Amino acid sequence: MQKTIITRTPASASAVLEGVHPVLRRVFQARGVASAEELEYGLDRLEAPTRLEGIDKAAALVADAVEEGGRILVVGDFDCDGATGSALMLLALRALGAVAVEYLVPNRFDFGYGLTPEIVEIAAERNPDLLITVDNGVSSVEGVARARELGMRVVVTDHHLPGEVLPRADAMVNPNLVADHPLSATAGVGVAFYLLLAVRAELRRRGWFRERAEPKMAEFLDLVALGTVADVVPLERNNRVLVHQGLKRIAAGRCRPGILALLELAGRDFRRVRAADLGFVVGPRINAAGRLDDISVGIECLLAETLEQARPLAALLDSHNRERRRIEEEMKRQAEAHLQALSLAEESLPWGLCLRHPDWHQGVIGILASRVKERYLRPVIAFAPGGEGELKGSARSIPGFHIRDALEEVAARHPGLIRKFGGHAMAAGLTLEMGAFDEFALRFDETARRLLRAEDLQPVILSDGEIEAEQLGLELALELTNAGPWGQGFPEPLFHGTFEVVQQRLLKERHWKLVVRPVGGEPMLDAIGFNLAESFPEAVPERVLLAYRLEANEFHGNIHPQLQIVHMEPT
Repeated sequence: MQKTIITRTPASASAVLEGVHPVLRRVFQARGVASAEELEYGLDRLEAPTRLEGIDKAAALVADAVEEGGRILVVGDFDCDGATGSALMLLALRALGAVAVEYLVPNRFDFGYGLTPEIVEIAAERNPDLLITVDNGVSSVEGVARARELGMRVVVTDHHLPGEVLPRADAMVNPNLVADHPLSATAGVGVAFYLLLAVRAELRRRGWFRERAEPKMAEFLDLVALGTVADVVPLERNNRVLVHQGLKRIAAGRCRPGILALLELAGRDFRRVRAADLGFVVGPRINAAGRLDDISVGIECLLAETLEQARPLAALLDSHNRERRRIEEEMKRQAEAHLQALSLAEESLPWGLCLRHPDWHQGVIGILASRVKERYLRPVIAFAPGGEGELKGSARSIPGFHIRDALEEVAARHPGLIRKFGGHAMAAGLTLEMGAFDEFALRFDETARRLLRAEDLQPVILSDGEIEAEQLGLELALELTNAGPWGQGFPEPLFHGTFEVVQQRLLKERHWKLVVRPVGGEPMLDAIGFNLAESFPEAVPERVLLAYRLEANEFHGNIHPQLQIVHMEPT
């Protein structure tokens, strides 16, 4: 599919950013940075917990349970955000003085998502006084009602968008209960962290720490950073503070041994950790446990107190992740075969694409939907059998198409077609009756065509422009790397330019390793293009247009500039 490279235009061209490299200044301006203060990531720059409605009541309830020695049960979600949030709650509540704290995460295959009445019955066997949800609960109307019937107090912490009816919890903390909230981009683990800050403040007010040590909550920011990056929430300024502070602690080795073990297993040096390592190395391995088996393996890895305890759990998570990749590759092959069987050219595919297969794995359909979305650049929903005559769907969207709102529109126009759904702008989950797939696929495509424009489906690469040949060096590469954290909504800098190919070598029949130089100039630069052999199976042309990231690559203790190629085409 031909891609168009478009240079980003500065959203805040008048921003005063003194002492910043001109290229980096251009990058920040294109991301809407209006002042140098927005790039200050000290803890004093965090939004205050008091910005969250309902947090004082929730903090008082949790503080009561801590003071009274009550039994607290944390109910998390089965992804990395939920796993980090669950581990955070246990570790921080114990540090605050709670004497009886446990966690429970529903297995996605047995119970599905959230605080369902069924999982509440399992929770009741532990006889908790207080139940705290992490990264779920805002749509758990029946589950919360059942918990309260059984005599539990319930505090909901979540970040997902609410439905028409809210659960009647004793307290609820969710920035997305209010439109345009300044903390609306906060991940589930971040909401949990804010509640814990408020609990500490409430206990301090009550004099709880007169006879015991008061914990430093910043010590838990490695977990907050991991969950925030892995959940792919927008890295607006407040989230960048959380991630930056968490990465600092990991790089200093002051983090959970489980995180160190997962980085070690993947051959990453924790001292040079970046947000991308959390998103593409650590997060997927923890997620794999929830996708294929039980997320408790990931939580136990994060709770491990030593590297010796963490390493075998990290190895098990890595094994799950390898199996997840194997399943994903087979599902991708089946999806491609299905689309080819439809005899459709790319331009005639549905705008809202729905796929299903009787053999697909319920835990991997989200990743499949994401891969197909990237390949065909349109919102995609992949479905797998869910048992009892149901289909479970996982949706992934493209910029400009709010997937949860689209599902809500389908549900409103065609009552009963969707059994249940939930999610946010870029990802959602839903359940259909098995026989409703064809009707739903039609209605979803109609909705996509109503809400999207044809140009929204055209592949575009947003570039930060060209870099002068004399600036293509290690100094700028290091500045770009260290200027993060980069991530969703605050993307890592990407540049483009025309280069001459001096040397080329095919690696593992999939990746091109090149030596290039700017046309008509210097310097010579190493470049790596992962998975580009499909587009250039025989050889790379002598002159190419590259879209690339300039990075500092370390090899055998030496650091040198390298271009990581994102897109390549002959010129």
